[in-house]
Amino acid sequence: MTDIEQLHQWIDASNNIVFFGGAGVSTESNIPDFRSDNGLYKKQYRYPAEQMISHSFFLSNPEEFYEFYFNQMIFPDAQPNAAHKALAKLEKMGKLKAIVTQNIDGLHQKAGSKVVYELHGSVLKNTCMHCHAHYDLEQTIAARDEKGIPRCPKCGNIIKPNVVLYEEGLDEGTIYAAVDAIEKADLLIVGGTSLVVYPAAGLIRYFRGKHLVLINRDATPMDDQADLVIHDSIGKVLSNAI
Repeated sequence: MTDIEQLHQWIDASNNIVFFGGAGVSTESNIPDFRSDNGLYKKQYRYPAEQMISHSFFLSNPEEFYEFYFNQMIFPDAQPNAAHKALAKLEKMGKLKAIVTQNIDGLHQKAGSKVVYELHGSVLKNTCMHCHAHYDLEQTIAARDEKGIPRCPKCGNIIKPNVVLYEEGLDEGTIYAAVDAIEKADLLIVGGTSLVVYPAAGLIRYFRGKHLVLINRDATPMDDQADLVIHDSIGKVLSNAI
């Protein structure tokens, strides 16, 4: 039996699947990840990328923050790939109960998935820091001033993306919902993540179900604890396993 056949068998036998995903899920939609050889962290900027997407840098250098953010982290034309579509199909079949994602691109919802816990927020949701008015991505892009900083049309203050920056905590409600889903799952499929970003990566330790499956092009620190490890394209694996 091949690995994909084994995964298909487990999916077929399961009625409570949770998918936990990272940047590798969206690289097949031409959205770069952070840590690979071609990732954001390997590019040369005036400041380290990690610094530019920190809360303190956002507050002290909003112009440079937004120049980096809009040029390197926003991909409005990106479309769901085979992995996103396969997961949406699994949800429609009644097998997939939740997606827990570290991604901020909203592609799971664009593919049709309904239950998506976005640990690191979403670029599609933005809020004025003063009056708390909400704006979608198109409205936020259109609200940029001459320095490229999006400003609230209602009060003139800065619009901040609902994305978790470095130095900021994850949303507690999202974490609790994600942990609850993982604890109840009988099959946990982890894909497209190096499992080195905490606290997000630590959530899979709450899994108590039958089978843990890891799908990632590179090895992860959790490979030796999984029931099945597949080093291949996540879109190809999921499409062929359903």
